[in-house]
Amino acid sequence: MRRTSPASFLAAAALALAACSGSGGIEATTTTVPMATTTTVPPITTSTSTTSTSSSTTTTTIPVGPTSPLNGLPVAEEELLERRVIAVKVDNHPQARPQSGLPEADAVLEILVEGGFTRFIAFFHHSDSSYVGPVRSLRPTDSAVLPALGAPIAISGGQNWIVALALSRDVNLIGEGAVGLFRMSHRVAPHNLYADTGDLRATADARGYEDALHGSLYPVGVWEEPAETAETITLDWGYGHIVNWTYQEGRYLRFEGTRAHEWIDGAGERGQLAFDVLAVIESHQYTAGPAGGGGSSVPALETLGSGRLLVFAGGKVMEGTWERDAIDDGYRFFDAGGTPVELPPGIPWISLFPQERSVDWS
Repeated sequence: MRRTSPASFLAAAALALAACSGSGGIEATTTTVPMATTTTVPPITTSTSTTSTSSSTTTTTIPVGPTSPLNGLPVAEEELLERRVIAVKVDNHPQARPQSGLPEADAVLEILVEGGFTRFIAFFHHSDSSYVGPVRSLRPTDSAVLPALGAPIAISGGQNWIVALALSRDVNLIGEGAVGLFRMSHRVAPHNLYADTGDLRATADARGYEDALHGSLYPVGVWEEPAETAETITLDWGYGHIVNWTYQEGRYLRFEGTRAHEWIDGAGERGQLAFDVLAVIESHQYTAGPAGGGGSSVPALETLGSGRLLVFAGGKVMEGTWERDAIDDGYRFFDAGGTPVELPPGIPWISLFPQERSVDWS
């Protein structure tokens, strides 16, 4: 069993961080955001390529033809790459499971909320889903990531100061009451709001949101496969919330604790969540809140500066570092020696993970 702790990483990675260009260490405590007047998210009343393969050596081959900037996989219709990304905030409370639409996403991001719970952002660029959810509320870290893509996000609402923060970062919000968001009777509120990304695109068009991709979250391309094996990965999010991933037949199966984390589609078909690439981006956890009161403080994660990176692909692990200078930039990744690296093609699950917590693998 390989166990990694924040203290051991900081000692081991000091030279690697020094070799990378950009900003240095991350420092943050409680961040306050000036309160705006009451802000609401308005509804709207109107609407041939080869597949990616791994070579017999240690290098991943770049697919021929147009590929997704989110995951590097071939895209049949090149014009789909010219449109916007639609983001959907997805609940991960136990009563929200099994979720829907995640297997259809082009990438998924997992972010800490309170009490060790996490929520997801599902990104749809060249793909769409008519049934994504349950949809939940906006948090501060969300709007620190979305500007890199220029993606509007579908949400169930949010505290006024969090909404104001997102709008100040030029993040477009689509809230309940808009075309593309609907309640389902088979679940109990607040875990029963769902999204149709095709209808959300119509809402974004009607509101005049830009229909273009600003950039990618991180570089995808040639992957030099590392030597170290990692077929079982454990992330301790805190407060007893343990997520396990097991490598099987080229993909990583997700478990909430020891229980298989399932998805369900609109027809009632079920399966276990499985993804091709796992990226763990570690950074400092802090408390964000409104200046002068008027709302509740919530956990947040730094997304700028630099920190530790873990990439799991093909049953192997790479340890390195990340850097990011501004919220409209993507992440830059480096190996342990400070050399820039790309992630291999494949549907990614990206965890924005507190560096104060531990990641184990074996």
